[in-house]
Amino acid sequence: MDRPPLILSVMLMAWLMGAATVSSAQDLAQEAPHAFTISPGYRFTEKSGEALYNATCAGCHMPDGKGAQGAGHYPALADNPAVEAAPYVIVNVLHGRKAMPPFGDAMDDDQVAAVVNYTRTHFGNRFA
Repeated sequence: MDRPPLILSVMLMAWLMGAATVSSAQDLAQEAPHAFTISPGYRFTEKSGEALYNATCAGCHMPDGKGAQGAGHYPALADNPAVEAAPYVIVNVLHGRKAMPPFGDAMDDDQVAAVVNYTRTHFGNRFA
């Protein structure tokens, strides 16, 4: 009998496929630019506007700020004149709007200011 029994071959294939899957998942996790952390008190730990945008906004409004449509409508933030009014953006971040969840309990004032300023100064927006 030169070949291993069928069960050993199947077990070896399963192990190899599992190892490849774990390796791929680990590689993807390490490459993920949108990773974020939440403290034990359920508050974001990121401080930069970009990191906060990626953690809270990019999933719906997209990394490029161009929005999306599909299961819902996620408006574009890119080249959007509505974000010129800082209070409008602040209120939406703090309290949410329509299907957008509120982030006021998950961010401190500095974090809210950082993500609002980032949104208002990126994606073609040039509001001070």
